[in-house]
Amino acid sequence: MLEQPYEYTARELVEPDWRRLPGFAGVTEEQWRSAQWQRVNCVKNVRQLRGVYGDLLDEAFYADLEADQTGAATMSLLLPPQMLNTMVPTGLPTTAAMLADPVRRYMLPVASDRLAGDDASHPHAARDSLHEHEMWAVEGLTHRYPTKVLAELLSTCPQYCGHCTRMDLVGNSTPAVPKLKFELKPVDRQGAMLQYLRDTPGVRDVVVSGGDVANLPFKNLEAFVAGLLEIDSVRDIRLASKALMGLPQHWLQAEVLDGMGRLAETARARGVSLAVHTHVNAAQSVTPLVAEAARALLGAGVRDVRNQGVLLEGVNATAGQLLDLCFALLDGASITPYYFYMCDMIPSAEHWRVSLSTAQTLQHDVMGYLPGFATPRIVCDVPYVGKRWVHQVAEYDRDLGISYWTKNYRTGIERTDEAALDRRHTYYDPIHTLGPEGRAWWAAHRSSTLTPVG
Repeated sequence: MLEQPYEYTARELVEPDWRRLPGFAGVTEEQWRSAQWQRVNCVKNVRQLRGVYGDLLDEAFYADLEADQTGAATMSLLLPPQMLNTMVPTGLPTTAAMLADPVRRYMLPVASDRLAGDDASHPHAARDSLHEHEMWAVEGLTHRYPTKVLAELLSTCPQYCGHCTRMDLVGNSTPAVPKLKFELKPVDRQGAMLQYLRDTPGVRDVVVSGGDVANLPFKNLEAFVAGLLEIDSVRDIRLASKALMGLPQHWLQAEVLDGMGRLAETARARGVSLAVHTHVNAAQSVTPLVAEAARALLGAGVRDVRNQGVLLEGVNATAGQLLDLCFALLDGASITPYYFYMCDMIPSAEHWRVSLSTAQTLQHDVMGYLPGFATPRIVCDVPYVGKRWVHQVAEYDRDLGISYWTKNYRTGIERTDEAALDRRHTYYDPIHTLGPEGRAWWAAHRSSTLTPVG
């Protein structure tokens, strides 16, 4: 429980000095603010990382990173300079400081971060942990909720998070995970999505994601969103982009802001809400450039910029860390704290995940500090169910770390399933967080629990 009271202090945002890093020592401000320069100078491998940090980091760190990339990593390396610059932001990085850094912990995972042996992955971990592909109405369009769809326009991002829930599709293949590929050409896939939405007037809300929409040529993104705006039944459009934090330079480009202004003007005229959702997990990631990009989008007419973070052990899994982040977003950058998801049950992610009881405590502890409209909801994305506030659990066996959830609607694959609303669905705490009795039970039952318990 958070030591009360949490003392609010207004903090001025600071852009870390990128010149402190050997590889960026000669980079000008004009270069730093260039989206093209940021993309060209992304770190994609250990050799390039060494070019940024040089001897500031021990060889053991580079070896640790190499071991993860060739072993358990579900995502390949892709880190813009902007993202790297927020790791150990207040001084020269050392190996110890990098290992302890919250942004590094989820954006640049090393082998020593992960749990050993069977503890590294839960027995119920899955590549497509939310079964989104099973709910594709057309390729890339997940119709999971009655009135909402997720449109995955592409399978790449400007940066790759180690804990990515779409690790089966997004990014380059790794030794641990050969990635799936879209089969349709982008223009055909997007055309099929728009046609499905024209034919399905019960859908009013479209999340446009991927991947990250910042990796789509803006003229293509604008054409797709303009198509959505021509569909009378679509009333909410949300553009998902972690790049607002990882590559804010993209969203500050004149052609992007001009295009967003055109889309926002059309949306307002048609009574449609156009918003941008980003993904920030640590307060130190909120810099003046991030704030400038968020406010530029609001100035272009976007209704709201909201944050959907992920609860991650060692990153933001204390109430103080969450509140620091929320106030940095709200006060520093005009970004509304919206959701914190529990980390999904993908392979090799147990060192990041927290228990449901921890999430419930965090929700309790952050209440009352922020305005109601900016108090984030902490949710569990339950397979086959969807987002549920962490206190909506129907039953919770804390000893075994098994929670049971029900749903109030049928997905597209359950239209004829009479038992869909009565069935209990399971979610699982990380086994290493359980007491001795729970750990012993899972050790005895691990090989026989490959189907949901209960």
